[in-house]
Amino acid sequence: MDLEEAFMALEGPVAVVTMKVGDKLNGLTASWVCRVSHNPPLLTVSVGKTRYSLDLIRKSKAFCVNVLSESQNEFMQKFGCSSGADVDKFKGVKYRIGRTGSPIIEDVKAYLDCEVIDEKEAGDHIIFVGKVIDSYSG
Repeated sequence: MDLEEAFMALEGPVAVVTMKVGDKLNGLTASWVCRVSHNPPLLTVSVGKTRYSLDLIRKSKAFCVNVLSESQNEFMQKFGCSSGADVDKFKGVKYRIGRTGSPIIEDVKAYLDCEVIDEKEAGDHIIFVGKVIDSYSG
């Protein structure tokens, strides 16, 4: 097994991480999401330094991790294959606004709505630490 295959074996379910700044909604497909604390409830999201979403998370100081249901696999490509700087990724997507102001995609398996409490540089990514202020699993 090569290095990349070994790293891929670590990855969990794919989620869509969403954010909102002003009237601009955006989201990105992410599998680099990890719980890091029970009390307080904290998780991390790793975002590439070249991603449009990076500045939106910094400006909004919030994000929502939307864990997709099996029937929502099309969202992996919708939110992962284009830039929100160029297209409206939420066109045709049903959602509501969560407590942080971030979009919550309708009918997701679970969501974790987070306030950013810290960020750290890690190579070619920025790791955001989010405090979960609202969640759902159903």
